[in-house]
Amino acid sequence: MRINRVLLSAVLILLGLVIQVSVLGRLQLPGATPDLLLLVVVGLALVYGPTGGCLVGFAAGLLADLAPPSDHAIGRYALVLCLLGYVAGLLRPDGARQRSAVSALLIVAVAAVASTLLYATVGALVGDTAARHVGLTGLVFSALLYDVLLAPFVVPAVMMLARRFDGGSVVTESEDSGGSGLGTLSRYRTTREASPLPGYGRKRRIPGLAKRP
Repeated sequence: MRINRVLLSAVLILLGLVIQVSVLGRLQLPGATPDLLLLVVVGLALVYGPTGGCLVGFAAGLLADLAPPSDHAIGRYALVLCLLGYVAGLLRPDGARQRSAVSALLIVAVAAVASTLLYATVGALVGDTAARHVGLTGLVFSALLYDVLLAPFVVPAVMMLARRFDGGSVVTESEDSGGSGLGTLSRYRTTREASPLPGYGRKRRIPGLAKRP
């Protein structure tokens, strides 16, 4: 199960990084760039929980820090995605299955705003003033818009793949449901079929009280 998680996370992170750098980064959209890595981290964190989300976020952010054309300090985006992966993992639904699409979109919206603000804050602490020239308000609004529009196509697919390759949660749910059903069936059969006495389950007639004329 752990190997499946590592392999799937690595493939999704690398794929998301390639698409973000080679496709989304070249669209020249106004404001921020759609953050595909953030959506991948959120989707995996909603299945793997806070620990898995933290590790996945750190790995994804570190690769983004190292990948060209990165122009910021190494570890800056790793810190942001690590924190957001942990928080998103805390919001993991029961059974790792999101009950409504609205809740997932709300999590993505909060993560988009938080990632932009955290990234700008960390940049200000290390002396990066690029956000001032673009405008922080415009970055936050554009990041929120792009990520929310992209989320319905990315987050459900990532969660579906994570649940499919993570046999632990699926087996546990099937065992729980199957176990309860078999337990109910066995109790029913035991109650209905097991008869410690020959006349158990039928009304016994007491002599002298059969029928009155």
